[in-house]
Formats: sequence, C-alpha cells, structure tokens
Amino acid sequence: MGKVLIKNATIVNEGAIFEGDVLLQDEFITKIGQDISDGAAQVIDAKGKYILPGVIDDQVHFREPGLTHKGNIATESRAAIAGGITTFMEQPNTNPQTTTIEKLEEKFEMGRASSYANYSFLFGGTNDNLEELKRLDKHACSGVKLFLGSSTGNMLVDDERVIEEIFKNTEMVISAHCEDEGTIKANLAKYKEQYGDDIPVKYHHLIRSEEACFLSSSKAIALAKKTGARLHVFHLSTGKEMSLFENDIPLEQKKITAEVCIHHLWFSDSDYDDKGTLIKWNPAVKTAADRSALWEALLDDRIDVIATDHAPHLLSEKDNVYTKAPSGGPLVQHALPAMLEKHHQGIIPLEKVVEKMCHNPAKLFDIEKRGFVREGYFADLVLVDLNAPWTATKANTLYKCEWSPFDGYTFNAKVTQTFVNGHLAYDQGEFSPERHARRLTFDR
Repeated sequence: MGKVLIKNATIVNEGAIFEGDVLLQDEFITKIGQDISDGAAQVIDAKGKYILPGVIDDQVHFREPGLTHKGNIATESRAAIAGGITTFMEQPNTNPQTTTIEKLEEKFEMGRASSYANYSFLFGGTNDNLEELKRLDKHACSGVKLFLGSSTGNMLVDDERVIEEIFKNTEMVISAHCEDEGTIKANLAKYKEQYGDDIPVKYHHLIRSEEACFLSSSKAIALAKKTGARLHVFHLSTGKEMSLFENDIPLEQKKITAEVCIHHLWFSDSDYDDKGTLIKWNPAVKTAADRSALWEALLDDRIDVIATDHAPHLLSEKDNVYTKAPSGGPLVQHALPAMLEKHHQGIIPLEKVVEKMCHNPAKLFDIEKRGFVREGYFADLVLVDLNAPWTATKANTLYKCEWSPFDGYTFNAKVTQTFVNGHLAYDQGEFSPERHARRLTFDR
C-alpha cells in the first residue's frame, strides 16, 4: 500500500483536538506531527476536515449466513465504511447460529472472504452449549453473547442455573440482551386481548416495558457481582436502568459496563405515529424522559459505548401488523453522522463522540492496536467534513434492504474518506475494489 500523508487535518483523539499531519505506511500510522514531509508518500490535503479514529461498532447483525436476503457481510460492511465504521463485531443469531466453535470459525472464513471492514464475531451462549463455551479460546473472538430476552433468532437463555455457570466459566466479556421474558409475555397478552395481532406500534414500549428491562438487567448485574464475571449490558433503553451503573472508576477497572444505541438516543415514543414499525426495535424505543436520562448517563460516563445494533429487514417484512413485523433496523451508514449531528446541536462534544464510539470499544474488548490515532497503531481513520450538508435518501442508502430510519433527514456532517488498515477504502462516494480488512486480534 506504500505511504500516505494526510496533511492539514484537525485531529480528534484522546480528549484533545489539534491541528496536524498523519503519515501512514502500509497498514500502520508511523508519524503524527506538524509539517511532516515525505517525498515517497501520496499526499491528501485534509484542510477543513477532521480526522477521527475509525469507529468500532460492538453490535451488528449482518445476517450471514442464512438470512442474506436482508443483508450480508459484504453489503453491510461496505455501508459501514461509508459511515466511518472500520471495525464491527457481529452477533450469533444467524442461521445456523454461532453456538459452536466450528460455526464460529466458519463465520470468520466468511468475514475473510467478503468483509470491507475489520471483523470479529461473538459466540452465542445457549441453554445447552456450556461445555462448548468452556472450550472457547479467549483470543479467538470478541466475546460471548447471551440473549436474556427473546429477539430475532430465538436464542433465549432462560435456565438460571446455566446462566450462572456461564458467568462463572468465562474470562471473556459477556454481552447481554436484557429483557424479562415473563413480563413481556404478560404485557403482550394484555394488548392482544384488546387488539388482536394489529396492536398499534405506539404500545411497543409498553409491551417491552421499562420494568421488563430493569428486572432483567438488574438480575444480570447482581449475578455478575456475585460471580465476578465481566458483564457488558447491550442497548440500554430506560432511565430506570441508569441507577445500576457507576462512573466513579476508569473504564479499564470496570467489571460491569454499559452500551447505548443510536436509535435510543435519537427517537422516542412520539415518533411511532410517523415511523411505525420502522423504529420497532428490541429493546423498544422508550419515552423522551428515558432518552434524556440515557444522554445524561452517556455524558457522565455511566454509559461507556455507543453502538448501532444494526439489524436490517426488508420493507416488505416491516410492512406487517405489529406481531408479525420483525424488530430491528439498519444503522451503520448513518450512525456517525447522527452523532455528529448531535454535536452540531450542542448536545455532545466531539471528543466524547470519539471516546464512546472509538476508544472505549477498543478498551472494553481489549482490541489490539485499534480505536486511537496513535503511532504504531493500525491506520483505521475517518475524515469528516462537519459542514457538508447531505440528505439521506433511498438513492444514497447502501444497505441491501434499501431503506433507513433516517430517510429524508438532512445531516450537517459527512464522512468523506475512510481508511481501513492504511488503505483508502472509501473516497467521497467511491469504493476501492480492493479489500484490506483483517480479523481482530485481542490483547488479553
């Protein structure tokens, strides 16, 4: 790949914003400084643009294998790099599910064959694969995923004895989807009795309720404290849950960490009338008060990571009555622009966006040499223009499902270039035909 010299950029990294140049050689950042010159390097003038570390998304569903009519590793990772996401961790609820070491390695081979972004895959815990989980090499993948509430793929783990054994028997991060199944079933039965299958979508957050979330997440956290397990709670959605998390110690010392997703920071229950099933997620988008509490916790560091939970479905699948419309939506192309929009609105500092989307996922999952603009680190970099308005439309949406919950919204900031391992993978709407993505390695 040779050398690339990015000149005159504004670099956002490790709590600081400063002017500088960045020299890349092959896969790595070799020098960061002022007035760098190198006659052998290709020069990119980034005057007026910001350099961020490549975004690391710790929760995506790219639908391969088995659900590739919705998306696949190639299409969705391509959309991801257009949105500044250079690294993803994909979830195990595919078909077949990633619940054996054999299936995990098959998925890594799929990533090697087709991914445009760096990749790792989570191993799925079930009620009956504890012995397989015990054999898992902690260096082999990003961690373990438990569905403690049912969602797409029917991987519910509800045997409390097994859950405790999983917590006791892995050193890896356990990422958990926390919703109480009994509460959800009771709420759904009540609304079905009144409406049948055609329940108004605005009641989704009352079916998959605050109490369902709190009951499950509080139980998981209590078990993590009892067993000493390393627990990461995915896609928090309620203000009530924020009391469960702490901000008085550095992330590196936390045993229990928290994630929030783009949709829970952006939408509220007032959007159901307009967006309908397009914003039907599990856990559900809750109230404006919940959204405000999530923002408060994100900014005061009770919440550690921003992710997408990218989970595409076809519009024909979404266009169904409540009980038949699947939950989830596509987000990787629009996640960073959405958070930069919140920066424009004065809600979140640019340094905090980088911390939550780049630095902290790398720290939390012990990812080797990624997530920072540092000499000696892999050159996963994003150039953004904070003053380049563009409107999300079907025509410029890259997901295989061909829609976005942001359709029609005009963002103020735009991703202009994305480097993956020192290779210019995306350049102002054009994709390189070459792929230089790598399987993640972990410093554990």
